[in-house]
Amino acid sequence: QVQLVESGGGSVQAGGSLRLSCAASGRSFNNYVMGWFRQAPGKEREFVAAISRNGGNTYYADSVKGRFTISRANAKNTVYLQMNSLKPEDTAVYYCAAKQDYALASVQSYYDNWGQGTQVSVSS
Repeated sequence: QVQLVESGGGSVQAGGSLRLSCAASGRSFNNYVMGWFRQAPGKEREFVAAISRNGGNTYYADSVKGRFTISRANAKNTVYLQMNSLKPEDTAVYYCAAKQDYALASVQSYYDNWGQGTQVSVSS
């Protein structure tokens, strides 16, 4: 099990940037595939991005491809989400998640560790 704590959320204008961080505590962070999900008001939680255990492979939702970048620093037990060219439709609570195997996945139920979320608000 890992405990996950997100940070870095806030309010920005459209076109701006934010970098989210997710700090993990517990054992063997580098044994976990890490993912970011988001939930907008009145909508279901959706997949944003995922990164392999060694950071060599990434996977993005079409809606963020080319604008968001997921990365990780295993020595710091941290995963990041760099968000550029933000749009009002990116407004949501962003969640960090971890799954203890090697396969990248966009399915929420495959992830068994979740953070509490951090709010991102983008104004037009």
